[in-house]
Formats: sequence, structure tokens, C-alpha cells
Amino acid sequence: MTIGALIDLGLDINFLIKDLSKLNLKNYKIEAKKIIKNGIVATKFNITNNKKQNQEERNLKEINRIIDNSKLDNEIKNIIKKIFLKIASAEAKIHNKPIDKIHFHEIGAIDTIIDVAGAIIGLKKLGIEKIYCSKLNVGTGFVNFSHGRFPIPAPATAEILKGVPIYNSDTKAELVTPTGAAIITTLADGFGEMPAMKIEKIGYGSG
Repeated sequence: MTIGALIDLGLDINFLIKDLSKLNLKNYKIEAKKIIKNGIVATKFNITNNKKQNQEERNLKEINRIIDNSKLDNEIKNIIKKIFLKIASAEAKIHNKPIDKIHFHEIGAIDTIIDVAGAIIGLKKLGIEKIYCSKLNVGTGFVNFSHGRFPIPAPATAEILKGVPIYNSDTKAELVTPTGAAIITTLADGFGEMPAMKIEKIGYGSG
């Protein structure tokens, strides 16, 4: 959804595809298209891949190796690694394991690496200097992970969102994932009410 919103704001998808190729990841395809969601035109960003090859588990060291060996800008590399470190730290705490023993399941997949890298690449390309975020609606209900069935927010999400204002509505769905939580808490300058502003552009990213 983050990348979809950035493309909706004017990020050139061909530029994004070219920059993401610097990660040297294989067997995936990127597309973005306009769709109607609840009567609103939005951009849907989608990654399709060879699930068998690309859903493998990776630990933090392996993900960092992918980032370090890429040809991305060093500033972008550092932010991506900071986001994955935040996820790994949360997982290590809730599972009571050393951080180097944590193996990402869904989060180690290629599409998640692209989601994180693509968001940072897009923000830098558009020249976005500050990010402000509302209180986070985390949703309610239950979600299934490789470790089992958990209440929302999932344990890793809750750990990452410590100190951030959150709430839930009657929406029975996971509205904030660990990856989303790590991205926004790493990038946002603040959480709360909307600051005074003059709106120049609006981007809608579809889930």
C-alpha cells in the first residue's frame, strides 16, 4: 500500500523497477495498476514471484547480505537494514532467542524485501523529507502465522509499536503488520493529530 500510494503521487514505476533490480533478486515480477476501491481510484502495487524459490526463510544476516551486496545508495541501504533490525529485535524478544537465531518466515520472503526497499527508494526519489502519521488503527480479531494463531495486533507488531498511539475499531482484520509497523516507526517524525498544512498532492495505495 505504501508503494502504491507513492506511485499514485507520481513515482515512476519504471524508475522503481530499475532501482529494485540493484538488489539482484530473481524470479519476480512487478506491476502497478489503477483500480476502484470503495468508489475511489487508487493504485494497486503487486509483486508476483516463484513462491517455491522466493518464500524461503532468511535470517537477519542473510537479508543484510542481500542489501549490502546491492548497488543501492548507501543511505537507502542503511534505512532498509534499520527496518529489518527493528523486526528482528522484536522477534528475538518475544521468542526469547538471540537475534542471530531468528529466522524470518513471511518477512524473509522476496516480496517483503521489495516492499521495504521500494518504499525507501520511492520516498527518496520523491524528495519527501518528513513523515507524519496518525494514530494507528491496528484492527481486531485473530491472524495466522507460521508460529500459530494470535490475537491482533500480533506479538511482533505490538512490540514494535511500543510508545506509539494505537487503537482498534470493529474492523476484524490485521490493519498493521510487523513490516508496516517497522517501516512507519522508523520513518515517521511523529504520531497524532494532523499538523496544519497546505495539501499539494494526494496518493491512494490499495491493499
